[in-house]
Amino acid sequence: MSNTTKHAYLLGLDIGSSSIKASLVEADSGRCAASAFFPEHEAPIKAVRPGWAEQDPRQWWDNAVLALRKALADAHATASQICAIGISYQMHGLVCVDEHQQVLRDSIIWCDSRAVPQGDRAAQALGHDQCLKHLLNLPGNFTASKLAWVKENEPDVFKRIHKVMLPGDYIAMRLSDEVNTTVEGLSEGMFWDFEGRQPWQPLLDYYGIPADMLAPTVPTFGIQSRVSQAVSDELGIPAGTPVSYRAGDQPNNALSLAVLEPGEVAATAGTSGVVYGVLGEVNRDPLSRVNTFAHVNYTSDVTRLGVLLCINGTGILNAWMRRNVAPDLTYNAINNLCATIPVGSEGVTVIPFGNGAERVLENRDPRCSIHGVDFNHHTRAHLLRAAQEGIVFSFAYGMDIMREMGMSINRIHAGNANMFLSPMFRETLAGVSGATIELMDTDGSVGAARGAGIGCGVYANAGEAFASLQRLAVIEPEATRRNEYHDAYQRWLGILQKTLNQSI
Repeated sequence: MSNTTKHAYLLGLDIGSSSIKASLVEADSGRCAASAFFPEHEAPIKAVRPGWAEQDPRQWWDNAVLALRKALADAHATASQICAIGISYQMHGLVCVDEHQQVLRDSIIWCDSRAVPQGDRAAQALGHDQCLKHLLNLPGNFTASKLAWVKENEPDVFKRIHKVMLPGDYIAMRLSDEVNTTVEGLSEGMFWDFEGRQPWQPLLDYYGIPADMLAPTVPTFGIQSRVSQAVSDELGIPAGTPVSYRAGDQPNNALSLAVLEPGEVAATAGTSGVVYGVLGEVNRDPLSRVNTFAHVNYTSDVTRLGVLLCINGTGILNAWMRRNVAPDLTYNAINNLCATIPVGSEGVTVIPFGNGAERVLENRDPRCSIHGVDFNHHTRAHLLRAAQEGIVFSFAYGMDIMREMGMSINRIHAGNANMFLSPMFRETLAGVSGATIELMDTDGSVGAARGAGIGCGVYANAGEAFASLQRLAVIEPEATRRNEYHDAYQRWLGILQKTLNQSI
């Protein structure tokens, strides 16, 4: 590492739908000097109609500026010490700008479902198998379909669009006045043809999207653009400072946890839960129950794909249980209570799908259900444990699909947050999956900062960038309880299948 990086900071920005987080990472030590986020309360999402979700991209920028200034103050640093910038962002959003880089409409963000009909019609017209062959997914409710919705419903806006971008592309544009994107971004937007290695023209033609409406591509790691003089004057970041890394939040979370090679897996369990694994060959789920995108280290020569499993009903179920079953207990007290109940919750089973249609269930919505309660024996402790077990079993269900695609799951990296704060949750996931779980001290904005260090050459490679990543705990599968976890999971699977059969 060059001596010139001493006292220099790598800036990581995480553009979420709830808040914008900024982290300053010391380039020489890899230590996070300070982090801050804005707004301090959850950012509003505009929902003019049911199923709609929009945010003003300009608000992301304003909050990013506030978060940066707070992080600088907390670190007792100046913006002139920033040597590179990395960006993580909420996936699948649509940002439309005119030729003067002015936003034409609010961003249609990841949780907006209005474009489902457009995606369904495209899949039917282009062919299910052809879509999977080229896109590795169905067009679905992704960015391309959202743009098609704008074309159909807001033709005056569509005519004025110069470029379309993902949320992270917009922030990079605001920093540099340059419009570009990445192959990883195009793949998550459902534009990228993995066979032709360029935007998939049949989909663009079907939707009536001019190819030049897409931003030109730059490498995920590398000098993507440089801070403009205007931003330097406003924020104090030196003009010419490189924006040298950009990725969607789930690929970036995997990078943050040093998950880069085939067989490595990252997991998160907040309101919703995600298991994200790296695949070394081009493959997809024929039923599109999990999504496949280019990973951060995907290149034309080296296939690295991220397979993403998303479970909607994760932490939100745990929060519902606390609110309605144990309002007098803290989450820590709930975790301790769960540990008093045997594996399998003595016959109580919870199906956790109560937060909308689940992609892993082929977009079915069976709702949450509780089974096997004996009024004369079971207590709220059984319900609380069964809920956490149900969440773990839903992860295992999705990981079975990932294994069918050829993925080996032997080790899971996770941040020490949300559901992973529960020892019982961690132990059950290790037990039912057979994988070792490693809890790491990191987050998305810190990962983005380290990604920027790789992209600008501060670090020679990912190994150097993550040399300082701290492992907080290792949870090994308990061989002596393997049969208990297996039996509880099989009972859960049987009840899930009956539930799905009844909902058809």
